[in-house]
Amino acid sequence: MKSFFKYLKNIRRNFFEFITDNPLDFFPIRKTVKEYKSHELKKDFKAGINVALLAFPQGMAYAAIAGLPIYYGIFGSAVAAIVGPLFSKSRFIILGPTNATSVLLFTSFLAMNVTESEKLFMLPFLIFLVGIFLVIGSFLKVANLIQYVSRSVVTGYITAAAFYIILNQLRKSLGIEFDLPEKTTFYTIIKLTLLNLTSLHIPSIILSLITVLLYMTINKNYKTLPNVAITLVCMSFITIGLNYILETYPSLNGESIRMLSAFSASDWHMVIPTIYHGWIRELSNIALVIAFLSILEGSSIGKSLAARSGERIDTNQEMMSMGMANIGCGFLGGMPASGSLTRSQLSWSSGAATPIASLISGFVCLAGAFTLGPFIKFIPLPVLAVVVIGIGISLINIHAIKIVTKTTQSDAIVFITTFISALLVSLDFAVILGTATSILLFLRKAASPELVEYSFTDEGELTALKSKQRPDPEISIVHVEGDLFFGATELFRDQMRRVVEDPNLKVVILKMRNAYHLDATSVFALEELIHYARENNRHLLISEARKNVIRVFKNSGLMEIIGRENIFPDVTQNPTKSTARALKRTQEILGDQQPKVSIYAKEK
Repeated sequence: MKSFFKYLKNIRRNFFEFITDNPLDFFPIRKTVKEYKSHELKKDFKAGINVALLAFPQGMAYAAIAGLPIYYGIFGSAVAAIVGPLFSKSRFIILGPTNATSVLLFTSFLAMNVTESEKLFMLPFLIFLVGIFLVIGSFLKVANLIQYVSRSVVTGYITAAAFYIILNQLRKSLGIEFDLPEKTTFYTIIKLTLLNLTSLHIPSIILSLITVLLYMTINKNYKTLPNVAITLVCMSFITIGLNYILETYPSLNGESIRMLSAFSASDWHMVIPTIYHGWIRELSNIALVIAFLSILEGSSIGKSLAARSGERIDTNQEMMSMGMANIGCGFLGGMPASGSLTRSQLSWSSGAATPIASLISGFVCLAGAFTLGPFIKFIPLPVLAVVVIGIGISLINIHAIKIVTKTTQSDAIVFITTFISALLVSLDFAVILGTATSILLFLRKAASPELVEYSFTDEGELTALKSKQRPDPEISIVHVEGDLFFGATELFRDQMRRVVEDPNLKVVILKMRNAYHLDATSVFALEELIHYARENNRHLLISEARKNVIRVFKNSGLMEIIGRENIFPDVTQNPTKSTARALKRTQEILGDQQPKVSIYAKEK
């Protein structure tokens, strides 16, 4: 019983050491403000204004993607950009609504078949859950594990999300109106769009074409300008004129172009997320996937920009920042917040010096919400739909798709699995299935340890055995290369049993310098192998055992079963010395039967 409590005590100590190693910093903004330089303000102000000019129209677009009122995207952009930097040390990640989280929100609520009012009622609790998961994950250093998620999963997910964005906004740009049924899939949206082509709205199509031409022209000639905002303003004036013509001349038989709904920032208020027991299970699954995508998206953006700047970021600290931003959006209104690729790149290229740049952009967005809210009603719905379609097209990265489909067969399988399941089922399911597929394929590759039998040359050097005939049939030196975790144990045990079954064999020496990730399953396999060998009058020795291997042997009690005298630690300065000592031990075991091998050891 005492040993059990000691074991629990060790677990607790190791856990707290894990948590307190490189601890998170609460309100690192204090240090930023304390060390702030006057010349940094100019850089941050320029970057903040540029980002705000992009974030305001993007917020509207992302709200449209998610099927939410426009002001949710605007307030979400402002709140995330203000709350996030209070807990961030980095100038590289600008938080707010993104493509990935918006599409996932849209498809998730679509699958739940909830009404508009129910969706808005659930949203604060969902965002709050996302924030809680991210904050907890930051304390548990979950961001360190994100590097093990295959890029093929991310590419497959983003590509499918782009298709959802394009198709769902295409009907709005064509002026087609129809309600989406329960359990809507990508195929369902295609079918309904085709069936409703007879209700095309010609003025909306004309306006959409003009929008495409205008945006492409501005973007080609004036790339540094806030092109989305300029396009929306210009097209608003054109639409006012077009609607005037349609209303003045009824003979044209054209309905007026649909516009967005205005909003008043005075309606903005704090919301306490409502919690219903029935929601927790369903919304927790969605929140977990959104949190996973958020840190995956945010960390990849931050690391990329930091690497280009010759700096590093603390991904767990940024994960906490993201979590607190989502909690803020849950209480103050908004959408799930993640790291925005376009806004982060714009902030960095605009010369942002500190996280203060994000604060400035957030306050400018907030000011825009209070001053421009009533004028949103002049923005035509087809124009915003075209802007969103442009965002969707930009997400389809042909270069990335080519890499993940051509590099290896496993990458191609993961990409196709994620992409197809996203279109046929749902995006959140696709992320889980794609990640599981990538892990299974990795385990299949990793679970193949290489076992090579070794012998000594005439000069006394260890070398791989080139023929099946050993120089000394009584001794087998087996080099174990690779991972010996639970997935590889079965293969390792079967291969070693075949070696041990040789009737001439007396001693097996396992060279374990390059054996990694031993776990309980591999310990069980070694224990079974030892017992089997002894039952057949054979001996098992371990040579070149590194510290981590010896630690596993000690903790599991396997060292006592093998015998301390049969385990020979690795000697870094002389790789063959450990095996040479094992061969001396072999002579002791065989007694008068001298092994026909030369022992080579460079003594220090």
